[in-house]
Parts: sequence; structure tokens; C-alpha cells
Amino acid sequence: MTKTVLITGGNRGLGLETVKAMAKDGYKVLLGCRDLETGKEIASQQQGDIFAVKIDLSDSGELRKQAQDILTVHGGIDVLINNGAILTNGTISTASPEDFYQSMQVNLLAPFDLIQVILPHMIKRGYGRIVNVTSDWGSFADGLDGPLSYSVSKAALNALTLNMSSDLPNNVKVNSVNPGWLRTDMGGPSAPLAVEEGVETIKWLATLPDDGPNGGFFNQLKPIAW
Repeated sequence: MTKTVLITGGNRGLGLETVKAMAKDGYKVLLGCRDLETGKEIASQQQGDIFAVKIDLSDSGELRKQAQDILTVHGGIDVLINNGAILTNGTISTASPEDFYQSMQVNLLAPFDLIQVILPHMIKRGYGRIVNVTSDWGSFADGLDGPLSYSVSKAALNALTLNMSSDLPNNVKVNSVNPGWLRTDMGGPSAPLAVEEGVETIKWLATLPDDGPNGGFFNQLKPIAW
């Protein structure tokens, strides 16, 4: 039976490359994006079983309704890749409250909302893979040395991964991934890695066998320190 994967922020950058990779592997791919018409246009240009779905990470109430509608229309979600995120600059002295609150909403609360809505269906179906895309800027081991709002929200997403992993049945897994510094709109043109290089570990975690890892943090197919 074909498995279904929902990828947030699937309309560009790392998200779009992940959409392409999962479709190539035979998955039914739900390309999550805020602008549905743009998402449909992008999906129509790709090869594979790809459907654009409206996912607005900025509003928890609407997001939960959207996730429930997607479950109803598409018959369930087997794999959730929480890729969508925003990056704002600033330190504790210069970051605006609005930027901090929005970063926490999009980078942390939205993945939490999606997981809470989708996880019961994964458990009922007896299969689930959740991949939270974070960053080395969200790693205590690396000093949390990125912009305040981004680093704190990604560290919190890592904490969510680790905390929830112990409450899952063996056939549902959650892991975090640091895809590396990639040449995307977010990473910029001077980043050392092509966007395709960031997809490999995401795809691996999204397709883990039942004896695969759970509750870990990974980069380039290897575990890394929180």
C-alpha cells in the first residue's frame, strides 16, 4: 500500500527537494504550503504523486483544522516532515517580541500542533515516522550560537522530539535532523552544501525500518549531540 507523507514548507528550498525525493521513491506526497495556488502550480511541475495542501504554520487554530481536513481528504498520513520554518536575526537585546513570538509559533508550536493532530492516526494505523528539521544552531552542544529566536525555537523543537519519543509505540518513530548549511533562500549562496545534500538524512529518517532509531538527533546519517 502506498504511504502518504506530509512535508511542510514544501514549495521551495529543502522542502521542495524533499518533496521530489519522496515522490521519486513512490510516496504519495502532500506538499504543504501557505499559498495553495502557488503550491498547486509547483506541484504540477513535478513528477510523481504530488498534491498541494494548505498548511498555514502561523495560526495554530487554523492549522489544526487544516490538518484534520487533510486527514479526512487523503485518508491518513504515514510520514510527517516538519520542515517549514522562519529565520529572523537578532539577539536578546535587539530581537523584537513579534519576531520571537512568530518564530516560536512557526518553528515550534506548529510542529506540536501537527503532531498532536496526526499522531493518533499513526498509532491507530500501526505505523508512523515523524522528522523534525532543526539545526546545529538549536544544539546545546554547539553553543546555541545562532540568532536568538531561531536558536531557541529549534532547541525547543529538539526538546519536543526527545521528550515525546519515550511515549510512542515501537512502530511510530520521531527524530530530529540537522540538514547542514545549505544553499537555499534561508542558507544563502555562500553555504557549503547543495540543497540535495540536505535531503539524504531526512529521507532516511522518514523511511526508517521498525528497528531504526527513535528520539535521536542526526546529521549526514550519523547521531550528533543535542
